[in-house]
Amino acid sequence: MLFRVDPASAVPLGDQIAACVRGALADGSAAPGERLPAARELADSLGVNVHTVLRGYQRLREEGLIELRRGRGAVIVPGAPVGARAHLAERVRSVVTEARTLGLTDDELLTLVRGALSTP
Repeated sequence: MLFRVDPASAVPLGDQIAACVRGALADGSAAPGERLPAARELADSLGVNVHTVLRGYQRLREEGLIELRRGRGAVIVPGAPVGARAHLAERVRSVVTEARTLGLTDDELLTLVRGALSTP
């Protein structure tokens, strides 16, 4: 799995790291049960702080895409259909980015999403 970050980007580095994993899941280059690089190792290779990597991994854990286990590190959730979920999470992030570019507040975006959810 290839990790790339752009320090000049407005997107936080942790989010960029999470996006790399989501992209790999969506395109099939990463699979359930696969271990991610150790946070310290990845931080060294990217030239970022280890806490930045851990923030990215935590975001993926909150999305249900990886498990963080003491001593085992980060593992893509085994047996789960994570590819489609990762793709959806990436699309949601794109919508959030676009909404922020347009100047929408979080409340305005949530109102739009709620409206879409209530439409049959």
